[in-house]
Amino acid sequence: MKYNESVEMYLETIYILEKEHGHAHGVDIAEALGVSKASVSKAMGQLKSRDLVYKETYGSVTLTQKGREISERIYYNHKLITDFLEHSLGLTLAEASENACKMEHVVSDSLLHAIEAYFKKYRKD
Repeated sequence: MKYNESVEMYLETIYILEKEHGHAHGVDIAEALGVSKASVSKAMGQLKSRDLVYKETYGSVTLTQKGREISERIYYNHKLITDFLEHSLGLTLAEASENACKMEHVVSDSLLHAIEAYFKKYRKD
């Protein structure tokens, strides 16, 4: 199932914060995404209703199994596109990551598979 860009950005941000700290807090999510705490609160309610996050009242946010699976895919796609843009097109890491963040929500699965095939064929790391 495909989710809109906003949902994907929240999930990826929570995933990254969980990797770094074991959980996420609304204020950290707001800061990372450049949105208000009220926006985060509203989004967390929507994600919770879709069974994508667990949210304690005034506490931490963690991904459900379903949310984790989706966020891992989003994060993987972001890293894959970033690597492609950096190593194949010569963009800086920052520029590649910024562009990947925009692209990861709209590229097709066939493009992602093609990038994976490209790396299998041309990279030797």
